[in-house]
Amino acid sequence: MAEIEWYAADSVYDPPSHAQAVKVTGARTLLFVAGQVAFDEHGAPAHARDFAAQAREVHRAVQAQVEAGGGTLRDVVTLTTYLTDIRYREELVAIRAEFFGPKLPAHTQVAIAALGRPEWLIEVEAIAAL
Repeated sequence: MAEIEWYAADSVYDPPSHAQAVKVTGARTLLFVAGQVAFDEHGAPAHARDFAAQAREVHRAVQAQVEAGGGTLRDVVTLTTYLTDIRYREELVAIRAEFFGPKLPAHTQVAIAALGRPEWLIEVEAIAAL
């Protein structure tokens, strides 16, 4: 079983929202979860233009992929979030907390011009260590 330690160097600000760095020791398995978007049961974009619904669906998909690989969200060591509008970041904080609690693992958030379909507003990829 991997030991996962969140930390920040003493000389670097440690924000309450996410880990600045993650140290993993003893890992035998790494899960690389591709960017997850909100699909419906037919493979079409789900929740068109509804950011909160898409964000919850995307995080449920990340959770499902990690669990299918034998882990839990506590095993996630880094997330990358792509937003089509940076103004969604405030709304996203509470939604992420529903899944990860008040502090995330190492996290990068990027605003981009578009995702693969115009209906999608958010995409999240993850790495987990088991």
